[in-house]
Amino acid sequence: MHIPSLKEIVSAEEWALRCDLAACYRLVAAYGWSDLVFTHISAKLPESVSGPGEHQFLINPYGLMFDEITASSLVKVDMACNKLHDSPFPVNPAGFVIHSAVHEARPEVQCVLHTHTRAGVAVSAQQCGVLPISQQSTFVLASLAYHEYEGVAFRPEEKPRLQADLGTASFLMLRNHGLLTTGTTIADAFLAMYTFEATCKIQIDAQAGGGALTQVNPQIVSGVAQAMKVQTGGLGGAFAWPALLRKVQREAPGYDS
Repeated sequence: MHIPSLKEIVSAEEWALRCDLAACYRLVAAYGWSDLVFTHISAKLPESVSGPGEHQFLINPYGLMFDEITASSLVKVDMACNKLHDSPFPVNPAGFVIHSAVHEARPEVQCVLHTHTRAGVAVSAQQCGVLPISQQSTFVLASLAYHEYEGVAFRPEEKPRLQADLGTASFLMLRNHGLLTTGTTIADAFLAMYTFEATCKIQIDAQAGGGALTQVNPQIVSGVAQAMKVQTGGLGGAFAWPALLRKVQREAPGYDS
């Protein structure tokens, strides 16, 4: 499939964001978190690109597998998911409802990443939610919110409830549905999801062992938010991202075309 490059058409700032988002899609595919062509990762363009007061986003072309997505194939949309440039690909307005709700309520968030992984959905279906039984879980519990299932999330009237449930959290567990992370950068949203997914996998594996589970001391959990800032500058996305980009370049080259 030939997709004309946009590198010489868009600004350097937009192109860099496109490359990071395309790499994020490829990484989600590489780690096995994609759900065929479903779910989305959205990235907000800065006002220096979109214009003062404008809200523009990059999102996946609906119908492409995540490992097919390139910087040039990403579609630019507005808050209602209307296409803002010529593209041969459709977009999925219904899939953007959750993302638009988060971006609307949290202007500091650049990236919203949503998955339907087996482990994530499994834990979302457990009444206990995320248990404090691993180091990974303590990072998630430091900024975790829950949103009850209301059916397939394509109804705009669900947005205020989702926004209220999310609040200022970085991690959102959508009950009976999946996982969502936010980040002030694409790198941070990805690393948050890496931690969230690992937390859920560890929990399912630990429960499968059948024995009693040892929980982390609540005082340790309560102190993790500050420890994250001191030790890693948050979740450490900026530290891991260059290595992740090298991984994509080795294993899935072409994302930056």
